Amino acid sequence: MDHYKVLGLHRTATKEEIKTAFKKLAFQFHPDKHSQSPRAIRENATIRFKQVSEAYEVLMDDRKRADYNFRRSSGNHGGNNQYSHYSYGYSRSGSRYEYKPGSGAGGGLASNFEMALRILTGRSSLLYLGFAGAILCGIVVIDASRESLWRMQNSGKSFEEAMKSIEKAKAYREDNMKERP
Repeated sequence: MDHYKVLGLHRTATKEEIKTAFKKLAFQFHPDKHSQSPRAIRENATIRFKQVSEAYEVLMDDRKRADYNFRRSSGNHGGNNQYSHYSYGYSRSGSRYEYKPGSGAGGGLASNFEMALRILTGRSSLLYLGFAGAILCGIVVIDASRESLWRMQNSGKSFEEAMKSIEKAKAYREDNMKERP
């Protein structure tokens, strides 16, 4: 399904043109407007309304639109292909649109990989990754500075030697305290 054709627009349409076309077609195909129509007309209008809504959703979101345009320009223009996850199972059969369950949601390893890649490269995921990296760097810096400070304050002594000297100092203090009473 070509979202631009559904809305009757050219690929270079502005957001304002998309909005205007959507409002016009949404009003024309809204299910409430066709509630008293024969069943075939009502179903066709409902399907067209869903297609118009989907086209509006994809073309108004800059990220989805860029992805859609990229997929369209790659040369695949029909049926069950790499960008069919934007069509939610609606396809044109002759002069009318039909819903075909299972025909729109893509699937497969490439689709799952692409979905994982989108999640990992999403803005929030990148922020979390950056935050985790900053915390890790902070831990490394603190650990390195702790060792540097130890060496500056206790030149030539290891931690074990320092602990022994502290224990000796405690024992000496205790001995002096016993002698004073």
